[in-house]
Amino acid sequence: MFTLENKKAVITGAGSGIGRAIAELFAAQGAEVHILDLNEGNADEVAGGIKAKGGKAFAQVCDVTDQEKVKNLFVRIKTIDILVNSAGISHVGTVETTTEADFDKIFKVNVKGVYNCLYAAVPIMKAAKKGVILNIASVANHVGLVDRFAYSMSKGAVYAMTLSVAKDYLSAGIRCNSISPARVHTPFVDGFLAKNYPGKEKEMFEKLSKTQPIGRMAETKEVAGLALYLCSDESAFITGTDYPIDGGFIKLNT
Repeated sequence: MFTLENKKAVITGAGSGIGRAIAELFAAQGAEVHILDLNEGNADEVAGGIKAKGGKAFAQVCDVTDQEKVKNLFVRIKTIDILVNSAGISHVGTVETTTEADFDKIFKVNVKGVYNCLYAAVPIMKAAKKGVILNIASVANHVGLVDRFAYSMSKGAVYAMTLSVAKDYLSAGIRCNSISPARVHTPFVDGFLAKNYPGKEKEMFEKLSKTQPIGRMAETKEVAGLALYLCSDESAFITGTDYPIDGGFIKLNT
């Protein structure tokens, strides 16, 4: 079950965090993975690790905010069976503390970046009369999060785009779903703690972990496991659906 043999997967933001875990798992399940990331070193590292284990991987430097570059890259890749939109950035702030520059930056990466990849991938999938798209959204789609105004806006848009694409391309054989994680332990979390709580990283990590009802953050491999199911043939009857992976955060915190 859950084999991805003979499938080509394009994964944005795959140089680190959730995107990396998804790329590594998909490759282990037989997919040819294209690691798209703005950081060339990170992309090369992930691709190299996959190849060392006998997998098929290609590192691709890509700025998802640049539509023309995204389109050109996707045309070169040619066949796209699976697209995972994982590239994204975070922001801390309320509507009053979010500057216009902050808002524009979040929108450009988290919303326009997803749109650009959808815009480039859907015609390729439509021509093949098949394809699977998975967008990484957030629990912020469902509940209000303190100091996450712009981030919540962007992930709400990702959820809406998921529903729209799923509806528009049912007849084209394209499925589109999203995953909404709560806190996941990624390099971003470690960097955030080091920057904002120097010397108190362990204490704050425990505090943030306990905000999840289950008592810990998710691991990237757990999100990757859900992604594998939603992008495999075993989930062929699923489209237009958002899947929280949140340790009970949405239902047990409200």
